[in-house]
Amino acid sequence: MNVEVTSDVIARLREESLRAHPEECCGLLLGEGVRVDRAIPAANVAAEPTRHFEIDPSVLLAAHRGARQGGPQVLGYYHSHPVGHPVPSATDCEHSTGDSRVWAIIAGGQVAFWRDTGNGFASIPCRIVG
Repeated sequence: MNVEVTSDVIARLREESLRAHPEECCGLLLGEGVRVDRAIPAANVAAEPTRHFEIDPSVLLAAHRGARQGGPQVLGYYHSHPVGHPVPSATDCEHSTGDSRVWAIIAGGQVAFWRDTGNGFASIPCRIVG
């Protein structure tokens, strides 16, 4: 399954990655169906934010609450790899839950999209819109 992402979201992910460097940025991807039209930044509350990410639970809970009240759905998550490539790391794969959500990984100015399969991640094509 493909994912559609607005050009504004792509720009925001790149900006967040640069702003957070040398730490990993992280946040949520919101939208409807297969279209991501919002990126919500979250504090990285990981013990070692230069090597790992953990999305602030209050941001995650607020987004799910908003979705239940008719707001945009939580389609996935994003984070950066300050050193490396925009591919899932071994740690990312260890935390794969199989929820089929989209993960955007930002590294070196590139943004790549992946689907959490439960057995790791599968690369998914991205179409940039609007």
